Amino acid sequence: MTLKRAILALLTIFAIARIGFSLNNSFSQPQIQSRLELYQTNLVLHVAEFKSNSTDEFDLNSAVSSLVGEDPYSAASKQYQKARTEIQTSRDNFISQLKQLDSSKNDEANLEGKLEENGAQKKQISQQISELGQFINELDLKLGILAAVQGQPQEAISIWDSEISRINNAQNNYAQTATLLKQLWQDESSGLAEDARSILSSNLDGWFRYEALAQFARVNNVTDDLALLQAQEIQTATNSVLKLAFISALPIFGGLFGTILLVFLLVQGLLKKENSILATNSNTDWKTPWDWEITWQVLIVGFFFVAQIALPLLLGIFNINPVNASLRVKALYVLGTYMAMAIGGISVLYLSIKSFLPFPQDWFKFKLLDNWIVWGFGGYLVALPSVLLVSLVNQQIWQGQGGSNPLRFLALQAQDKIALIIFFVTSSIAAPIFEEIMFRGFLLPSLTRYVSVKSAILISAFIFAVAHLSLSEVLPLATLGIVLGVVYTRSRNLLAPMLLHSLWNSGTLISLFILGSGV
Repeated sequence: MTLKRAILALLTIFAIARIGFSLNNSFSQPQIQSRLELYQTNLVLHVAEFKSNSTDEFDLNSAVSSLVGEDPYSAASKQYQKARTEIQTSRDNFISQLKQLDSSKNDEANLEGKLEENGAQKKQISQQISELGQFINELDLKLGILAAVQGQPQEAISIWDSEISRINNAQNNYAQTATLLKQLWQDESSGLAEDARSILSSNLDGWFRYEALAQFARVNNVTDDLALLQAQEIQTATNSVLKLAFISALPIFGGLFGTILLVFLLVQGLLKKENSILATNSNTDWKTPWDWEITWQVLIVGFFFVAQIALPLLLGIFNINPVNASLRVKALYVLGTYMAMAIGGISVLYLSIKSFLPFPQDWFKFKLLDNWIVWGFGGYLVALPSVLLVSLVNQQIWQGQGGSNPLRFLALQAQDKIALIIFFVTSSIAAPIFEEIMFRGFLLPSLTRYVSVKSAILISAFIFAVAHLSLSEVLPLATLGIVLGVVYTRSRNLLAPMLLHSLWNSGTLISLFILGSGV
């Protein structure tokens, strides 16, 4: 074995270990999907307050009722209880991990460095346990309000009593809020804290804040405040109708058109076979001038080593950590680190294959005057129902666990337009360009030297999915990767998968922004 191969082998082992650790770490973490469902539920609760005075032939109230369902409050309670169960499971898993680390302290085989590593890991796990505990407290406040609104005040009071007992700290914000809510739904106007309104406003959000403040106004007979709150909520509900309609329309209509297109392509493929659209270039591989070692080198050094080892090491040396920074700074940090990773990866790719210039036909093609828009947009429509179906199955497998891309959590909070623009540049421009060059432009064609085009699509899609380091996203992203691979192998134009990738990330980002704005 040459020195180069030995180094590559060591880097491969290290990369696999890092990836395995990241995937294993994501196993106990909740998915963002649970949060997204709660955000959409909050929109539904706002919309449920919508009242239209329209006398037009089109009954807007009926349309809104069909949008939110027959019993939105009961449905919201079930959704919040489901989220609470998933979060509690995640918290219990982290507590088990912490106990295992504590038990390892007495192991005489542990070296000092290992103990220090365990200490840092324990600190991180303890922080996650605390954050999940606070989220559970927040969910209990809201579950109680939902029960009270449905005419079940005793159940609501029981939920808040359990929360107060569990927290066991009268100065805690959640305990104070639970105490106030309990008093309000017991119709106790006396004995309320002087800053009761301020506490409710600070510790509750959206529809739940409105319901708590409205109950406060009713209990204290402040009719003017109640009327003002109701007027504000109706305005919020009106705005929420449009938001919910957009959030619902994209998967419904996009999925419908995508399903029709997918069925058409499959039927045409069966009927026309070699002359069908899907058969275009389906068995035409690339003439790859380099061997497996170059492919291995670019993948390990250009992608995994740069992203998982070199970049984190540099950030650690310069002590760059925006954990307590503003959202704009975090957005810039994400963009900056991604650009650094992309530049490093592309540089390794170029240096590895520049000796093979000029490349054979179809390598790294960007044909502007071509039908790449049709392929890209068509692929996006097909990806919508395909990924949605796999995601539904995936949810049953992971039951809300398995982690998610942290960028989606940040984007959900991005109500700052500048931060949103920065996130858009990262996810809808930088990511599609870099990832499509690496996975579709280089990896997929390189694999066709040794396997069929179909196998190359599947392998590159799986590696693409694993590279995102979230267990719960492997199946959906692999499905997206397959569609991206089919689009590229048929179009032979990198602009097509880049467009598809950009449309996908843009749709996700806009949906996250709209959901976040509905809180």
